[in-house]
Amino acid sequence: MSNEPLLANNQHFGFAAAEPVEVQCKQPTTILDLRGTPCPINFVRTKLHLEQMESGELLEVWLDRGEPIEQVPDSLVMAGYVIEVKEDRSEYFALQVRS
Repeated sequence: MSNEPLLANNQHFGFAAAEPVEVQCKQPTTILDLRGTPCPINFVRTKLHLEQMESGELLEVWLDRGEPIEQVPDSLVMAGYVIEVKEDRSEYFALQVRS
């Protein structure tokens, strides 16, 4: 075997290297803590914050269990937003929403 570096487009593999793909970062641009905020105020604050963000930025929203985590994600989806992550952090839920 030769000492040449093994590259994805090297003939040893028999295929060409894939084109680079733009990957959006999963690190939130902003964290919005809405624990203790009742419905529908938590949805309204989330939506207003998303409207002020640049397109493509990621907002992480912290919500209480119960009605907030049941209602806010559905309301955001109906408003045209994409929920990328919904994570149970034991004492609260974290949503990541792309603006």
